[in-house]
Amino acid sequence: MDTSQNTRYMSTSAHAGIISLEMVVAVTAAILIGTLIVTAVGFAGPEVVHNAAHDLRHSLAFPCH
Repeated sequence: MDTSQNTRYMSTSAHAGIISLEMVVAVTAAILIGTLIVTAVGFAGPEVVHNAAHDLRHSLAFPCH
């Protein structure tokens, strides 16, 4: 193995463990939004959930009646 290949492998492995701030923010936001959605639907009454799904179907032009 020549020196250029060895340097390339060392450079790749050195950068593999770095986690960017953008990635941390994106994952945190996804977890918070997902938790909010699951909690909101879990505590909403059946009528509220049905009406929200019904309105979504209409907004997507999906026939439901």
